[in-house]
Amino acid sequence: MQWSCALSTRPSLELALQEVVAQACSDLSVAPDLGLIFVSASFASDFPRLLPLLQEKLQVPRLLGCCGGGIVGTQQGTGVECEQQPALTLLLASLPGVRATPFHLSPEALPDLDSPPQAWIEAIGVNPSDDPQFLLMVDPFSAKIEDLLQGLDFAYPEAVKVGGLASGLGAESAIASLFFQDRQVDGVIGLALSGNVQLQAIVAQGCRPVGPLWHVAAAERNILRQLQTEDEEPIAALQALQSVLRDLSPELQRSLCVGLACNSFQTVLQPGDFLIRNLLGFDPRTGAVAIGDRIRVGQRLQLHVRDAQTAADDLERQLGQWCRQHATKPAASLLFSCLGRGKPFYQQANFESQLIQHYLSELPLAGFFCNGEIGPIAGSTYLHGYTSVLALLSAKTH
Repeated sequence: MQWSCALSTRPSLELALQEVVAQACSDLSVAPDLGLIFVSASFASDFPRLLPLLQEKLQVPRLLGCCGGGIVGTQQGTGVECEQQPALTLLLASLPGVRATPFHLSPEALPDLDSPPQAWIEAIGVNPSDDPQFLLMVDPFSAKIEDLLQGLDFAYPEAVKVGGLASGLGAESAIASLFFQDRQVDGVIGLALSGNVQLQAIVAQGCRPVGPLWHVAAAERNILRQLQTEDEEPIAALQALQSVLRDLSPELQRSLCVGLACNSFQTVLQPGDFLIRNLLGFDPRTGAVAIGDRIRVGQRLQLHVRDAQTAADDLERQLGQWCRQHATKPAASLLFSCLGRGKPFYQQANFESQLIQHYLSELPLAGFFCNGEIGPIAGSTYLHGYTSVLALLSAKTH
């Protein structure tokens, strides 16, 4: 198994492609059989030319990627995060003993949640008995993302699934292009990896809990109507939110979000046991609060605030734990990080990529800043917010 990664920040697409292909290919001793490309939304006007230009310079049987509001790559052995500037990362791999199956699901081809597992298996083209692991890239404007993740968990319950939603930034925020083999597509693209390969995921959130743990007493769809603590009567959701807000600084009030407990049966909840969702709005007349996910009566939630120190501590703790549990470092890694992280969040450039390199030393690292991050918690796959999902790829240990 060989991986190589190259990053270019040249403003010319032709020169950027020329640079990354030359560098990535020079670091491999054999021809690659897989290519992953992540390209800044700054190149949006050039997207129709991207794959034809790349195919002139590189012959690889499996090629997929997407655009991002920021791009992560490796430059001279160091992790780099390129935000609000032209950037392009190419990750190449030679994977003997590995079956790498690319797939594309258009929005119309996505099975619904009433479909049996076989419908998902036929759509993906991979048998669960092959023990596949999945890399996913999703167009957030055309895919039923929650349905996709539930369906894949239904059909492939043992598989690790990681990835992110393509993104733009600023004037390019409505751009979310996927690149699959020789064309631009919408919907979902992915790669099923099976055989002599192991994919492990680190899911690092960027929020800390504030206030009490609440139980949902009344709700419909994504509207919270009433909340209650363990030993008190229900109150209006807005009243509950205000009871926490008054103890927070104005800065923290602006970063408030909601954490939904992942596990209904877990008695003690820790940071990382919640799905972070946005607060969308409120109705002062009824006391209702809208959030960015469906909720149900009886579900537990806790308000959270985005916090750089908590995010840094969580990622470092999990990287340290991974290194203590594994004698050898992975062969490559992919970072799917929220657009809300990066330099403005940490007040430091390249913070996460360099922390990863500190623990895993000169590892080929590629990825992008996402509109939402895909990763597992407690055996189920979720769409996350304000999170970084790190995929670690290596040969299986026997």
